[in-house]
Amino acid sequence: MKKVLILGATGQIAKWVVAMLANENDIQQTLFVRDAKKLGDSIPANADVVEGDVLNIDQLNQAVKGQDIVYVNLAGEVDLQAENIIQAMRNNGVQRIIFINSLGIYDEVVGKFGEWNTKEIGMYLPPYRKAADMLEASNLDYSILRAAWLMDEDEIDYETTERDQQFEGTVVSRKSVAALVVKIIQDPSFASRKNLGVNKPNTDADKPYFL
Repeated sequence: MKKVLILGATGQIAKWVVAMLANENDIQQTLFVRDAKKLGDSIPANADVVEGDVLNIDQLNQAVKGQDIVYVNLAGEVDLQAENIIQAMRNNGVQRIIFINSLGIYDEVVGKFGEWNTKEIGMYLPPYRKAADMLEASNLDYSILRAAWLMDEDEIDYETTERDQQFEGTVVSRKSVAALVVKIIQDPSFASRKNLGVNKPNTDADKPYFL
């Protein structure tokens, strides 16, 4: 039985992941949330719910204990959150982590879209860059996923770029990012110690189509 801890399980990408893993009999999900009511009634049979705060190291230690994979789907103070997560994983001997991050943390988005992206979210990116730096400097087996601007289309259509490559495209569906997360969970050797940009192919533009 593979045990997967989902931090931020009420997130929109995470909800897709939870649903995609719902029928996996060899996977046990732990949904870590601040408010369990936000999960609603659609909790899979292979999932347990734990209420807590990632910034509370005691609660986090308890949740991480005994897990095989930690999937992080958080926002806000992601640098402080990452620091606690890394510590809790070290404390409990857990190695595999999947961390949703953001495009633009390495100035890898170029051209007019890069200029627009920096103007729109550049001020919010330093904590995401710091979180990625901490993961790369850790001894953990990480997959960092730098997602393009997220959309709600019910589709799986994505491509990836490496850490040192120019970011491609402008958008990607949440379901696509979730499918990549699930792929890593099913085969933890995939994207091991990789820092990947994630986008929908052929979506180059000056800005996301929905803005």
